[in-house]
Amino acid sequence: MINQRKVLAVVPARGGSKGIPLKNLRQIRGRALVSLAGDAASQIPEIDRRVVSTDHPKIACVAREAGLDVPFMRPETLAGDRVSDWDVLTHALLETEKCDGLRYDIVVMLQPTSPLRRPEDVSRAIVMLVTGGFDAVWTVSETDSKGHPMKQLALRNGYLDYWDSRGAQIIARQQLDTVYHRNGVAYVFTRDCLLEQRTILGNRTGAYIVAGESISIDTERDIADVEFALDRGDANLPKISSGT
Repeated sequence: MINQRKVLAVVPARGGSKGIPLKNLRQIRGRALVSLAGDAASQIPEIDRRVVSTDHPKIACVAREAGLDVPFMRPETLAGDRVSDWDVLTHALLETEKCDGLRYDIVVMLQPTSPLRRPEDVSRAIVMLVTGGFDAVWTVSETDSKGHPMKQLALRNGYLDYWDSRGAQIIARQQLDTVYHRNGVAYVFTRDCLLEQRTILGNRTGAYIVAGESISIDTERDIADVEFALDRGDANLPKISSGT
């Protein structure tokens, strides 16, 4: 709880994944990705309730062992790869409120695919939402200039062109404005943002910029990059939760 506002954490972890089969059960240093999300959630003092939204019995079992509650199973209609985060979060919020018989004021989404998250970054994002009067706060990382949108190219009718015509004017990276990308460490929303504005990008959305290594897992290469970051000592995994 923060400022008398109840906080619900939702870990979305469906069973289907085309890139890495059963990705949410893949292990990093002996811990499944969904377990690592549970480990981090247990160390965030502002969170009152921690649930997993899954359609897969094995993921549900592993999540419980990591201290996450499974008060409902996600319906098949919300388990496809084209289902939005908003659909999953609103379902989780309303189902948990129905089970608990109370109202949650803030929802925090913790995606298992960001195993290097630091609990303190999530706490600070929650505090930022409340103290800044935001509808939502997304954690982001600064994008390397090599991946800047003004430097990207596209094929149009078989011919190479700038993705954005303004890219033709870029000569040096000093001309580029800083841009950011989502890192999946945390998304924080007010209840109003989800249920009244019906969006995850609210009218007033703040950015909490995460410093240091942050890797979002989509491919086998990403898993190797996480292991490499751990080997170098550039990142750490969250402490094992007391739920195990």
